[in-house]
Amino acid sequence: MSKGKLISIGAICILIIFIVYKAMLGTVSDVGQDKYSVVIIDLFDTRTEICGYETDEDTFTENVDFIKDRLTYYNQQYDIYKSYEGFNNIRDINKYAGVKPVRVSEDIIELIKFGKDIYYETDGQVNIAMGAVLSIWHDHRQAGVETPESASLPSMEELEEAASHTDIEDVVIDETAGTVFLADAQMSLDVGGIAKGYAVERVVQEGYEHGIDHLLLNVGGNISCIGTKGTKGDFNIGIQNPDIESDELYIETVSISDGVCVVSSGDYQRYYEVEGTRYCHIIDPDTYFPATEFKQVSIVSDDSGKADAFSTALFNMTLEEGQEFISNHPGVEAMWVMQDGSIVYSKGFK
Repeated sequence: MSKGKLISIGAICILIIFIVYKAMLGTVSDVGQDKYSVVIIDLFDTRTEICGYETDEDTFTENVDFIKDRLTYYNQQYDIYKSYEGFNNIRDINKYAGVKPVRVSEDIIELIKFGKDIYYETDGQVNIAMGAVLSIWHDHRQAGVETPESASLPSMEELEEAASHTDIEDVVIDETAGTVFLADAQMSLDVGGIAKGYAVERVVQEGYEHGIDHLLLNVGGNISCIGTKGTKGDFNIGIQNPDIESDELYIETVSISDGVCVVSSGDYQRYYEVEGTRYCHIIDPDTYFPATEFKQVSIVSDDSGKADAFSTALFNMTLEEGQEFISNHPGVEAMWVMQDGSIVYSKGFK
């Protein structure tokens, strides 16, 4: 198989934690409901799967329509590549960097406030103001995937120049005016490390308020649930083996219910190769190069937004730093897959 095809397979597998369907299956006699599922492919540039247990398909379809509508809303609000008619989003904030404040929705302001909080909580390991650096890597990765024979790395000079435009304090929020302003004209926001998980958390809470229960939501590997499988119990989730060439699809199984989520970050999800070396999409803010210590980090938590951010943060930390970080966050557990395939668990993970 060619290198290009291998990378394509990795792209297809982007951020996927496979659902163990056998463990999820229920019967009418078990839960009084049938199991339904649907796949959506046009949200957050990834594959979304919704599985639920309902007494009839119409109710499930109604629930899916609600979930999809809300995910679509957040996808458009947090989009950094495309603008939409009728409102300003993250792309529009970037467009007017150094020019003027941009009036945005409360949901964008709340996301950016969350991103700034996460920056300080992770000691800068997750920085939504790092768009100038991440866009350089995005362009090199995309070119490398399309034409592997000419794949290249950005220069350190280029990265250091971009990194000089990533000061989180240059992201100015005016809640009274409802605006966001990037004080540095060469700065850009990239909320990819938090937006998907944050949106999933919002949608799960909105799903509860809408009266939905017994539903599992998998947005490109950000997995969270509303309720349980009824009398059948919790949802059982298989965590994907980061070695995508292995015959063993899962390396661990966890049970979740009532808003608990599982999120993974790994070097097998989005990457390209230069002279036989893999470079993933997770960029270490200290080196400006892709992090290399782990194959995968998985987080189990009751907050999908924080789980998304923490999985990225821990991927950029050393194992010791990550273990200390998790020990200071009760209710959050982690699993690290080292480069040699060995697995390390936080104390409460099992």
